[in-house]
Amino acid sequence: MPTTDHTSYDAVIVGGGHNGLVAAAYLARAGRRVLLLERLPATGGAAVSSRAFAGVDARLSRYSYLVSLLPRKIVDDLGLRFAVRRRRISSYTPRGDTGLLVDAEDAGRTREQFVRLTGSDRDFAAWQRFYAMTRKVAEAVFPTLTGPLPTRAELERRIGDPAAWEALFERPLGEAVEAAFADDLVRGVVLTDALIGTFSHAHDPSLRQNRCFLYHVIGGGTGDWDVPIGGMGAFTDALADAARAAGAEIVTGAEVTSIATDGVRAEVVYGEDGRTVDARHVLVNASPYTLAGLLGQEPPPRPEGAQLKVNMLLRRLPRLRDTSVDPREAFAGTFHIAESYRQLQTAYEQAAAGRLPDAPPSEIYCHSLTDPSILSPELAAQGMHTLTLFGLHAPTRLFEADPAGAKDALLRATLAQLDEVLAEPIADCLALDADGRPCLEAKSPLDLEHEVGLPGGHIFHRDLSWPYAEQDAADGGPAVDDVTSATGRWGVGTGCANVYLCGAGAVRGGGVSGVPGHNAAMAVLEKV
Repeated sequence: MPTTDHTSYDAVIVGGGHNGLVAAAYLARAGRRVLLLERLPATGGAAVSSRAFAGVDARLSRYSYLVSLLPRKIVDDLGLRFAVRRRRISSYTPRGDTGLLVDAEDAGRTREQFVRLTGSDRDFAAWQRFYAMTRKVAEAVFPTLTGPLPTRAELERRIGDPAAWEALFERPLGEAVEAAFADDLVRGVVLTDALIGTFSHAHDPSLRQNRCFLYHVIGGGTGDWDVPIGGMGAFTDALADAARAAGAEIVTGAEVTSIATDGVRAEVVYGEDGRTVDARHVLVNASPYTLAGLLGQEPPPRPEGAQLKVNMLLRRLPRLRDTSVDPREAFAGTFHIAESYRQLQTAYEQAAAGRLPDAPPSEIYCHSLTDPSILSPELAAQGMHTLTLFGLHAPTRLFEADPAGAKDALLRATLAQLDEVLAEPIADCLALDADGRPCLEAKSPLDLEHEVGLPGGHIFHRDLSWPYAEQDAADGGPAVDDVTSATGRWGVGTGCANVYLCGAGAVRGGGVSGVPGHNAAMAVLEKV
């Protein structure tokens, strides 16, 4: 059983995902005695790179895979040797033998694509206006993520655009999408950003889709989703190095089983033999649901994830039915499958009724087109490529009765939708591992719960929150419960004076950002 160097610490961090590592690095650099306890054999959580296929030297970002919400401030503050690379192609969406390619660096080319798909440039002009609006919101909101929580009124004033505020913060997103765009496929491309890991629909009165959309368009003040050079594990490895260099103690294979606190000191129990450490502050890089259990409180409702993650290694990229587009461009951005507006709604309705969608929506991108460093030189020379597929509208409830059978059925249906837009079956392009098996793995929400400790497989730990201070949950914010009812000045409070959320379930959590880790560290440092 792993042991710690001391029995008492300024801060104990529960969980070694990227946010826990960020918090550890900041606190250790500030001279605090810091212990990080991680349940798994290695740090990184869901932000890791792995050789997923036997005997194949390809390091895939196995769970989380793109970066948008990571502030440059965190990289600079911690001196991280880590970089991302922008994707020139934003997206490609096939429809029959044609499709829509959005080139982020060539508006003229993108306009031609809209005209080819829709017959006019009406939706292209609407696209330009709509994303100019989201860019303005991003420029206003993103810089606030690493500061104290603004109030709702302060954020509204900062944005300074009543129409944008109404469209994104007040009314179901579907109203704005339908008002702006006429084409069903174009509407779907816009809506997908509201449904990543979020089981919702365009007109959901809870506005959870709006909150998800907001976080997908504000990253970096631009909304760009970039490729982590070296894979996602390069980020968490750099964080672990920074935390250790600053003096933080990291112990893996050490599952925390309980936390007791009187608001001044806390006792953290870990390991099978119930070892204890004392701490002035405890920062929890786990969900509010998990935290309630650690504190011995009644937990909030179990979160529900809603995605299928599929990792593939290909011998070569597949040919497309749309011969006007090079697969190296189509797969470099986000490749949308069965994600028209109507298809998204139908899939949601079928999943909400407890059945697997007939046409499961998903999106794909190829990491190795932007960053071939994740492949060995030999694999790269052979023309091999990775494919990452993220399926929507796959809520946990669909897998609970028959986890393996439901996952297999959903995977087959999802790949069938991909095959419909290809000129050859994807199975014909898959590489084989050292045992002769196709290089393909699928992860359901239940797999994510089991493997990386995400309750219900929810990639954001719970529904995303608005990035401002809430008085209560009446306007669609996250549910108030014992461990999240006092989020405090930094959005990381738990109702216990010296226990903080530093994971995705904090206000302004979600995605690979490091923001909750930074904010929890700032909350601690303010109090000392």
